[in-house]
Amino acid sequence: MASTDADDCKHYIGSVQDVRQRCRTTAEVGGRKVTVFALKTSFYALDDKCYHAGGPLELGDIEEINNDLCIVCPWHKYIIKLSSGEGVYQGIDPATKKTEWKTKGVKQRVHEVVVENGHVYVRLNLAGKLDCDRYYTEEYRKLMNEDVVDLKFDFSDPNTKIE
Repeated sequence: MASTDADDCKHYIGSVQDVRQRCRTTAEVGGRKVTVFALKTSFYALDDKCYHAGGPLELGDIEEINNDLCIVCPWHKYIIKLSSGEGVYQGIDPATKKTEWKTKGVKQRVHEVVVENGHVYVRLNLAGKLDCDRYYTEEYRKLMNEDVVDLKFDFSDPNTKIE
C-alpha cells in the first residue's frame, strides 16, 4: 500500500529492488490507481485505468514501437506510450498504402517517478484534463458502487439460470 510523504507529495511505492523484481506495481495513490513499471533501466507511472474504457493497464502487455515502450490495454488493444501517455495507432497512407504509427494525442495520465536512497516514489501529475480522468471522479465512483450488479453463479449446477 502506498503512503504519502507530506513534505512534497511523494507517495511511497516500494524499494527499488522490490519494484524491479515485480516489473509492475499497482498502488492507490492520492485516490487514483497508479501502476509503476520497471523496464530496462527506467521507471514509468501512469493511471491504471485505460482512457478508452477503463481497462486494467496493469494486466497489459509491453511492446516496443518505434523505440518507445508501450502498454497494450488487455480489453481493446489500445496502445499507450509509457513515457508520455500518448495513444498511438497504426494508420495507412491511402496514397502510398504504407503503414505508419500515428498519435491520438495524450490521453493517459503519466506521473513522475522519483528514486531516492533505494526507494521508489510517485509524485502525481494532475495538470490539465485527460480522457482517463473520468474514472477518478466522484460521479464515476458513485455509479460503480451503486449500479454494479454482483453476479455470482454456481456454474457446476446445471440448474443455474442467468437472467
